[in-house]
Amino acid sequence: MFIVLEGGEGAGKTTLARALSQRLEDEGYFVTLTREPGGTAVGEAVRQLLHLELTPWAETFAFLTARAQLVAEVVRPALADGQVVICDRFAASTFAYQGFARGLDLWQLRAANAIATGSLEPDLVLYLDLPPEVGLVRKVGEEEAIRTGLEGLEFHRLVRAGYLELASYAGDGEWLTLDATQPPEQIAEQAWAAVKERIAERPVREE
Repeated sequence: MFIVLEGGEGAGKTTLARALSQRLEDEGYFVTLTREPGGTAVGEAVRQLLHLELTPWAETFAFLTARAQLVAEVVRPALADGQVVICDRFAASTFAYQGFARGLDLWQLRAANAIATGSLEPDLVLYLDLPPEVGLVRKVGEEEAIRTGLEGLEFHRLVRAGYLELASYAGDGEWLTLDATQPPEQIAEQAWAAVKERIAERPVREE
């Protein structure tokens, strides 16, 4: 099962990813926890590049380079091995940030992403919805923030609007929108309920 966590800055994706990973492991599942951009040597190198000011398409191709490597090196092998993969960001981030906020053509972005990922789609997207006014305050002082995370409030309002539009036409059961203003423990319980429902009939590992 391939689970992706999405959301704007400061939404709590990393916290939720760790909580879900621990819960799944406690239930007996093998879990691979990864992130974008990152998760591989190539991805971490790209992450450093993304601190620079790039043109919108250069930025996009940097993200896609990291994603292509992550899918080939981490995600597909783990899925083939029967593991649950939890990824902090994936394709929807490209559509929200580079499409809705940067203004790039969504159809071109979808085509480029399909090439980079071999058309891999998550089984479940957990979208943590948070007003950017709140999220940006949570991120103040973060030293690792890449260029997109340092944009102004209006940019992040466009990102949120993009995510909400993506969620509105996602297929039934493909996306779950979570109110990220709630306490982390409450969000984790809601996310776990959704994951458990979808994974209930999948086999657990044998000790």
